[in-house]
Amino acid sequence: MTPQRRAIVAEIMRTQGHISPTALARKVQGDMPGVNASTIYRTLSLLEEMGVLAHAHLETGAEYHRAEEADALVHLIERHHGFEPDLTHFAIGGLCADCRKARGAAG
Repeated sequence: MTPQRRAIVAEIMRTQGHISPTALARKVQGDMPGVNASTIYRTLSLLEEMGVLAHAHLETGAEYHRAEEADALVHLIERHHGFEPDLTHFAIGGLCADCRKARGAAG
């Protein structure tokens, strides 16, 4: 594994929740300026093929997340509705607990 790919994977593993390829590129290039966008996209694609990552299409474009983050929702839907969902083209918008607290404190 190249140093560039190691830096990309390390950043993905540090990230909680979703990350866009653009945000990933900014973070990785901050530490390793020589990493180009095509390396980032190839690494994301490879990690998705391996089952490590999954993506969802949001209004702002594709966002990637660790595959296990959606497992609980998939199992819940399977158990209660009897079908296997494909969450790659499905996104639920909203605010996490921390953002709701911050919004409540600001309002």
